[in-house]
Amino acid sequence: MNASDSTKELHEFILQHKDDYCQLAKAVWSHPELAFEERNACKLQVDLLKQFAFETITPYTGLETAYFAWKGHGEVSFCFVAEYDALPELGHGCGHNLIAAAAVAAATSCARLLEQNNLPGRVVVMGTPAEESGGGKVRMLEKNCLDGIDAAMMVHPSWRSTPDTGSTAIRRFDVEFFGKSAHAAAAPELGLNALDATVLLYNGISVWRQQLPESARIHGVIKEGGHAPNIIPSQSLSRYYLRSTSDDVLDCMEKRFFDIVKGAALMTGTTYEIKAHNVPYRSRKPNDELNRIFFQASCEVGLNPVVPNRPGRGSSDFGDFSQKIPGIHPYFGIASGEIAAHSKAFCEAAGSDYGMEQMLKAATAMAKVGYTFLTDPAVRRKVINGK
Repeated sequence: MNASDSTKELHEFILQHKDDYCQLAKAVWSHPELAFEERNACKLQVDLLKQFAFETITPYTGLETAYFAWKGHGEVSFCFVAEYDALPELGHGCGHNLIAAAAVAAATSCARLLEQNNLPGRVVVMGTPAEESGGGKVRMLEKNCLDGIDAAMMVHPSWRSTPDTGSTAIRRFDVEFFGKSAHAAAAPELGLNALDATVLLYNGISVWRQQLPESARIHGVIKEGGHAPNIIPSQSLSRYYLRSTSDDVLDCMEKRFFDIVKGAALMTGTTYEIKAHNVPYRSRKPNDELNRIFFQASCEVGLNPVVPNRPGRGSSDFGDFSQKIPGIHPYFGIASGEIAAHSKAFCEAAGSDYGMEQMLKAATAMAKVGYTFLTDPAVRRKVINGK
């Protein structure tokens, strides 16, 4: 069987069962669940995988809404990764419902073609909750979830189709300043203004941002800054995200950030406390050979992929997976023009008929990557050698 024939057979199987996959995507979309609360989404995926004769385990790695499913035999394993948590207020404004359905469709198609051709290969689907800042994959890695897995991938909806161009590592911090209340009109000299410290921190970061390398990002919000204009705030709270594609750069950014916090406190006579917010994510390390296969398959199924002018600047806990084993996190377009992720428009696109059609194509390209890895030793060597 040549390469184009396997793509055609994988796609035909997915189209034969498209109602199952689209119903899954729509059911998850219509019932959004937040991080670590994705009970319905987890059950729907596990039930469908059981219908395709996959063995399943859930809960998994100590997480109630995580699962592990597998089918096939042999020494080599390829993992399709599913995400399915939603965003507060926006629902599936990041399209994780499509990620879950694509993973299930790709895995069932890949396993079926291996079985039909009497070929070895272990097809795995891993359900990973709480990507949206909860770090489900990071927690699962602590329980060795990738042991026995040779390579992994997932696909993510976007406004256009692209290979995996990487992502930034992220560290998140809450900064609280503590001062002294006083009446702002009657006795301002008796106060120590915690809000002033937060404003100085914000402005210090704004000035520093001019000297950051292009691969770095820092952004934040003021969450609490006082309760009444005539009372000098004794307490203030802000939250910041630091990102970079380089761990070394991120280490330097963290040190500078801490120094700016300290400086703001010294200038205002306040004290401060810095706490990590959620778990950090590592940068994503795309595998060139897996990317090549996905790009070619995307062309074959009509996703019309493009290569962006610059690397990705978002963050994902799949980065931690990709640092452990070869992996990719490419994108598939679900809109006719550019729309922002984490928006109402993106949520609508993730539940649209066009979004479903594109998801089925992406699942085919995804299945082609897994099938090629499992059946072609030369490709496998390139993937494992990082080429």
